[in-house]
Amino acid sequence: MNRKKLFFVLCLMAAMMMVASSVSAAEKINTDPKQQLPDPDGKAADMTKPVKVFILLGQSNMLGFGRIDPEDKNGTLSHAVKSKNKYPHLIDDTGNWTVRKDVRNVHVMDARGAGLTEFTKFQDVKNEWLTVKKGHIGPELQFGHIMGHIHDEPVLILKACIGNRSLGWDLLPPGSERFEFEGKTYAGYKDNPSSWVEGEPKKEVKWYAGRQYDADTNHAKEVLKNLEKYYPGYNGQGYEISGFVWWQGHKDQNPAHAGRYEQNLVHLIKTLRKDFNAPDAKFVLATIAFGGWDLKGPGLTVANAQLAVSGEKGKYPEFVGNVKTVEARDSWRDQSVSPSGAGYHYNHNAETHMEVGNALGWAMADLLIKEDK
Repeated sequence: MNRKKLFFVLCLMAAMMMVASSVSAAEKINTDPKQQLPDPDGKAADMTKPVKVFILLGQSNMLGFGRIDPEDKNGTLSHAVKSKNKYPHLIDDTGNWTVRKDVRNVHVMDARGAGLTEFTKFQDVKNEWLTVKKGHIGPELQFGHIMGHIHDEPVLILKACIGNRSLGWDLLPPGSERFEFEGKTYAGYKDNPSSWVEGEPKKEVKWYAGRQYDADTNHAKEVLKNLEKYYPGYNGQGYEISGFVWWQGHKDQNPAHAGRYEQNLVHLIKTLRKDFNAPDAKFVLATIAFGGWDLKGPGLTVANAQLAVSGEKGKYPEFVGNVKTVEARDSWRDQSVSPSGAGYHYNHNAETHMEVGNALGWAMADLLIKEDK
């Protein structure tokens, strides 16, 4: 039985099982490892409908460091797909990478040489239909495939981020206040430097608290103002900010920022929704997972803070049904089965980035499906 016929049979079996259960389609496909996404049909989206926009934010691992090649190297995407037969929707029957022409993959970030407050000057890292090319992938690949699968509308995956940024300093959202920790004052929004001792001279730097938040959000807004450039076939039908996706936390692994992470994250979610005039936009995030379940110290504090904001926890009633955290530590892959030993980039393992993207995608799908019921 060929791959497409097998997929059809599995989907039919899944549909029969779902009739007899209360499990959502998203939950069923997410929890049953036999289920796979179908190959994209190569067709354009229904361009009479507004564009569904998903804004992806974070630092280097949202940026994407999962290696694509070589095929004979464990942990690369080519090895996972072509040697281990994982993620079959990524290749067609001739072995070429598939292309989703209903999902636009855009990544923007600071242009080299741009001024500290020059937010309309940025570089287009990617502006293409969702596919696989040379280099690296991030969680946007699988996330985008899932969003394209569940939507008839055109989908825009809009990633606005750059590496080596902390929530406690670079990405600090507007309105964040100063706080005291172990004899130091730590910056609130627009403060400079990141910390200081009261009564002593400040050693200011060419940066300010929240500068990267300002840049990333403004870059994203510039894309949205010029959708005809970033979404071929866009005819002015408008767009909807359907969701935000967050994967970040490595640079906050210090006691001061880790201890403040939960408060900052709650404020970030609320501020992004207000900033983009999208009060109903869903928000999904993944925990950090450096070292997998061996995560300790401030890193563990950050992961626990990320889990705490998830709506089903009930700690933040306003997040019930619209914020969801996925656990990423099971997606950690050891150096021995990875292309490198760069743990801060998840050893450049493409499976980690695919699995995190998969979890984020189905978490978003679940929130969107529940909203439509």
